Amino acid sequence: MNAWWHEVWVTLQAEFADIGDASQLTRVTVRLLTAAVLGGILGFEREHKGKAAGVRTHMLVAIGAALFVLVPQMSGSQADAMSRVIQGVIAGIGFLCAGTILKNQEGDEGHVKGLTTAAGLWMTAAIGVSAGLGREATAVLSTLLALGVLSVMPRVVKVFEKNGEDHKE
Repeated sequence: MNAWWHEVWVTLQAEFADIGDASQLTRVTVRLLTAAVLGGILGFEREHKGKAAGVRTHMLVAIGAALFVLVPQMSGSQADAMSRVIQGVIAGIGFLCAGTILKNQEGDEGHVKGLTTAAGLWMTAAIGVSAGLGREATAVLSTLLALGVLSVMPRVVKVFEKNGEDHKE
């Protein structure tokens, strides 16, 4: 019976040996945490504005996208295989984004809601892919740009709309 438990222990060690050293553990941790934090930042902005996809959704999308590219990269996948993985992530996130878009009938015109949320989730997935591939600086810069679009641009648009109304009078 002792030999049996020893075999189980050795098998368990082999199954959890995908992170072989401290350097690799640090790399995986930094990439996944970077994706989680950056996704959380965008999610916080959306949740703060009362949108359906908030912090948890954005964090999970970013971590998932990072993990989808991190694991094949750690396994030594070639560039063509990584290209297919990234294409799969993009296609998959498209289905999630499609679920956030609603079309309401208001009068004779249809009113579409959720496009910005869908685009934000799409951007969050791209940021996650970037972090997962070890392009953390690019992921941070992209997050800052997306945050600017989501939080600053509505104010800019209001200023221009207000100025346009002043000139009409």
